[in-house]
Amino acid sequence: MERAGTILYLDGVSVAFDGFKAIQNLSFVLKRGEMRAIIGPNGAGKTTMMDIVTGKTRPDEGDVYFNGTIDLTRHDEADIATLGIGRKFQKPTVFESLTVADNLSLALAAPRDVFSVLFARESSGRARRIDEILEIVRLGHRREHVAANLSHGQKQWLEIGMLLAQDPKLLLVDEPVAGMTDAETEETARLLREIAATHSVVVVEHDMHFVRELDVKVTCLHEGSVLSEGSLDHVSSDKRVIEVYLGR
Repeated sequence: MERAGTILYLDGVSVAFDGFKAIQNLSFVLKRGEMRAIIGPNGAGKTTMMDIVTGKTRPDEGDVYFNGTIDLTRHDEADIATLGIGRKFQKPTVFESLTVADNLSLALAAPRDVFSVLFARESSGRARRIDEILEIVRLGHRREHVAANLSHGQKQWLEIGMLLAQDPKLLLVDEPVAGMTDAETEETARLLREIAATHSVVVVEHDMHFVRELDVKVTCLHEGSVLSEGSLDHVSSDKRVIEVYLGR
């Protein structure tokens, strides 16, 4: 497999915990500008794969490259965050007592002193960027609202906005629609499709209706390796996928 033109390239990756092989000879390639959905039963290795990409877990063997040339196995978690990989966990972690705009302001200035950010006057460039992100994540009308008062779905959107503020090249998004209403779920699919126009995105998800709304290539993991890959129709009609995952 060619690494050129890829944003994420995993080849022959394996990792074991206390003898249990969480990832087994996994190969996964994401092209620059692509959005991919990852599905699979619990314990399939989805979270471990994300942990490997973000430097939280080091693989026992295999190649893990970012943006074609950066060997992620040589970098730690803090390094990787600054290289341009942003990760959103399933449970939203926003600053509940701050306004929506202040949450984004903090994310924009991640390396700088928190107090100087909150009490500094917004430069016009920063203010513009905050406005742009608020539009993307559907929270322009909640700008001055305290984050604690947002709905569950809106908190998820705010956290996606906080990721965007850090300007990552690749976003890893874990179960973004868990606990959302149907309307919020459909809006989240639209939101991610918009983001995918200018970013590479990996979405881990169980909600098949949502995966269909994303309308992207799907990778199904099972026992730490790729079981099936292709369109959702192709993957969901694969007998092995039905047996281990969809038939349950």
